Amino acid sequence: MWLMIMLVLLGLTLLAVYYLLTRFHRFSFVQELAAGHRALSWLVAFLPLALLGLFAAKNVTTLIIVLLHLTAGFLLCGLIASLVKRIAGVEIPYDVQGVAAIVLTAVYLSIGWYMAHHVFETDYRFETTKPLKQDFRIAALADSHLGVTLDGEAFAREMQRIQALEPDAVMIVGDFVDDSSKAEDMIAACKALGELNTPYGIFYVYGNHDKGYYHNRDFSPAELRENLENNGVVILEDESILLGDSLVLIGRKDRSDPTRENMAELTAGLDSDKVSVVLDHQPNDYDAEAAAGVDYVLSGHTHGGHIFPAGIIGLLMGANDANYGLERRGNTTFVVTSGISGWAIPFKTGAKSEFVVMDIAAP
Repeated sequence: MWLMIMLVLLGLTLLAVYYLLTRFHRFSFVQELAAGHRALSWLVAFLPLALLGLFAAKNVTTLIIVLLHLTAGFLLCGLIASLVKRIAGVEIPYDVQGVAAIVLTAVYLSIGWYMAHHVFETDYRFETTKPLKQDFRIAALADSHLGVTLDGEAFAREMQRIQALEPDAVMIVGDFVDDSSKAEDMIAACKALGELNTPYGIFYVYGNHDKGYYHNRDFSPAELRENLENNGVVILEDESILLGDSLVLIGRKDRSDPTRENMAELTAGLDSDKVSVVLDHQPNDYDAEAAAGVDYVLSGHTHGGHIFPAGIIGLLMGANDANYGLERRGNTTFVVTSGISGWAIPFKTGAKSEFVVMDIAAP
């Protein structure tokens, strides 16, 4: 499926390059600079595309996103100009249309840049009827994908924000690192986790990117595990742990792991009097988790949609049970975070970067 998606994106990108070349060629200043030389006019029109190629210095995915959004901007402004001409009989000069498309795209992606790089705090408060002896505060984050919008130093600053909230436990719900993450950032981020001071500790479950797809990182999965554990992070792989005497934390292996146990196996013998919290990176086992009778499920993976309309497409394709936010099925409450960062793309036009604070109030 991923190969098909990448081939479709490549095809759309090639079409976008051709389309944008024809749009830039129509600007009056391009024709004036070319002074009537046809070949030169196409060369001048290509220069803005060459400048856009600088986005590839971040990564090729960023360049693709910029090209596709700029294409959409030109199409939208062209459509608006056609409607204005048809309805009002007013001709909008092409140069005005083109400049409007560029400005609109720049503003839209600038907002997306801010939403990706500024980390918000999202709070949830729940009341339980179970015999929880005191309120329990969980700080949860997912999808840091170190190196995209957060390096090790920036991640450490976010951990200081979390520490100031005095959580009882911190949960990392997968995709802590990416295939492009650097060892120095991974080590610095693990150290920042180790400096957190919580009554019950820091807990971690793997996501689909954590163990790497292409084995081109400058650290191994074993080194990631070692750095996490050396900094006091408890890794849960289809395991449960009792926090205090009234809250059970269940950490699931990622869906991509063929050895993952099913939810019925994980919750066999679960004490229904205790509050149960499940960490599951990918939000796509809701029916089984609700049937198991757990109280709360925390997930990431979707990045809240990341780039509009990717989240909607994912839901329509059935890739996930939810895209973002809060949902309740039976007696189970599901929370999907949009992630503290995201994969490969330094923009979020369909979501925001965040960490989650979940307060479970004692009866």
